[in-house]
Amino acid sequence: MSHAGSYLIDRHAAEKAVGLALPMIHEAMKLKEVGESGFLYIVVMDPLRGPATSSFEEAILYEHAVGDRSKWDADYAGFARAKARVAWRTGMDSHLVQELRPYLLAPGDTVLWGSAIVDGITVAVSGANPWYDEAFAGTVAMCLRAVAKAGIVQERSKGLFLPK
Repeated sequence: MSHAGSYLIDRHAAEKAVGLALPMIHEAMKLKEVGESGFLYIVVMDPLRGPATSSFEEAILYEHAVGDRSKWDADYAGFARAKARVAWRTGMDSHLVQELRPYLLAPGDTVLWGSAIVDGITVAVSGANPWYDEAFAGTVAMCLRAVAKAGIVQERSKGLFLPK
């Protein structure tokens, strides 16, 4: 069932995008109104591995934990993956699905929200208040889009087609 993933958005690109967003996330997490857990989990999906061509697990491109996982008071990774699954499967932010298209929810789906889809790039976050989870997810997705845009500029200088 596996399908080749994105050429420009690979694990390294996702790691770079998360790294670009982390200084802002770390500063924001110091504020009580952002959330009080002190922990965060980020899930980035491969934009070319959709439900028609890949399993959910195959489509997970990169995951990152913020904070000491041994001190977690909840399963933030499980929550973030569940949010990512809803967004990945529907092609919409999890909040949008829950508020405007709840009929797209399937048995076992989470009613937590905190994901973003930017131009087909799906990112989910858990650990903060959901509106901040969504903001952090959107930030990572925008950074990943920027990494891909920088990558295509570099690839164009090498030729008219991407290598196989």
